[in-house]
Amino acid sequence: MNVLCVVLYTDDSTSYPHYIVYERVFEEHILLCLSEVLWDEYCEVLARSKFYKIPHFNSNTDIEMNRLMKIAIFYEPKIYLDIIKDKDDNKLLELAVESNADFLITGNYLDFDLTHYHNTLILSPRSFWENFRWRY
Repeated sequence: MNVLCVVLYTDDSTSYPHYIVYERVFEEHILLCLSEVLWDEYCEVLARSKFYKIPHFNSNTDIEMNRLMKIAIFYEPKIYLDIIKDKDDNKLLELAVESNADFLITGNYLDFDLTHYHNTLILSPRSFWENFRWRY
């Protein structure tokens, strides 16, 4: 599950994903790059019925998604890759290339066994937080 989705459906305010989203993305210390395809996937995942059991999930998610929409920079990738085992995850690499991203932060250790792709470092939330948070 993507870092953004994890933050929205958990209450763990001491997690690395939480720190990254609330202290770096929402404070606009780092830029959030998205594509329409990725945004649609986030919306679809967060609309799943399993999340309705979480108190205040829908109202909180709507608020946070609106915040993200306002600060994100949207790109339309022009390349199509077939590198990641989970084919749907290739869209993250495509976005990283199109946006010339410095980092791709993911908790998906199984499918993202690369350390970088082109000029983009692929890091876990913990690795980003421990090694790069002060630079941004």
